[in-house]
Amino acid sequence: MNTIFAVSLVFVGCCSNVVFLELLVREFPGCGNIVTFAQFAFIALEGFIFETNFGSKKPAIPLRNYVIMVTMFFTVSVINNYALNFNIAMPLHMIFRSGSLIANMILGIIILKKRYTKSKYISIVFVSLGIFICTIMSAKQVNMGQDVTEEQSFYSFLHWLLGIAMLTFALLMSARMGIFQETLYKQYGKHSKEALFYNHCLPLPGFLLLASDIYNHCVLFSQSAPVEVPVIGKAVPVMWIYLLMNVITQYVCIRGVFILTTECASLTVTLVVTLRKFVSLIISILYFHNPFTTWHWVGTALVFVGTLLYTEVLGSIGTALRREKKKEE
Repeated sequence: MNTIFAVSLVFVGCCSNVVFLELLVREFPGCGNIVTFAQFAFIALEGFIFETNFGSKKPAIPLRNYVIMVTMFFTVSVINNYALNFNIAMPLHMIFRSGSLIANMILGIIILKKRYTKSKYISIVFVSLGIFICTIMSAKQVNMGQDVTEEQSFYSFLHWLLGIAMLTFALLMSARMGIFQETLYKQYGKHSKEALFYNHCLPLPGFLLLASDIYNHCVLFSQSAPVEVPVIGKAVPVMWIYLLMNVITQYVCIRGVFILTTECASLTVTLVVTLRKFVSLIISILYFHNPFTTWHWVGTALVFVGTLLYTEVLGSIGTALRREKKKEE
């Protein structure tokens, strides 16, 4: 029962989160900092109350280790959201972030001296090729349908290229953070809820560096079209409602994944998260009419097939089906 509940939270929370994020970004493409800040503040407040019991509970992992992890986590979160300000379409953003397997494998080989099976290398080729195809197709669409000069087109392309560079850096940084987190958990044991709180609480002072941008978007949000809220009987600027719903759905998504990790095997979690990403991508394409060519679909298929091959989910499903068949016989 808990597993079904957790899967429901993941799909409802994460897919709804993508919708509200895109509603925000379409109106104000540079709103990544205020969105990141709101998400961090909400999760930090919830963790301060329920995880640390208003700061009375001491952390199991030393704070100095959290400072290193938090620096990486803050950088990754801010860059990922800010990249949307550089002509990066939401579908490409989601596909690109699905390439974390590549970064994990590369850094795993370099830092942890890991060796992988042939099937895992093949899966990484699939994912890499898929992301490459989607990126090239998206590059062709940067100025499609716009009446711009050749010079404007060139600068717009450079702007987009900077966004791709930011996503690539965030991907590698995220993989490095994952390796660091893995070594911490081996030394001190798993403390997921505690890590969730400190990863969102400690970076809050860092948002002072982005205060002017956050304030400017607060003003812009307050100037958006008002919408009547039935519960309070007052009109509220629609962008603030979108932001609130984005923060709530982000929390629901994170909680769902956390419950899932405690109830299911890692392969099941990976399968659910992968399917969730695919559903989010479909919603983004159909609901928001984002441009998506046949080559984009080919690239997307390669990314998701490669992910499933890497996690050996397909092999596990095949083994389970063979067992069921033997039982019936």
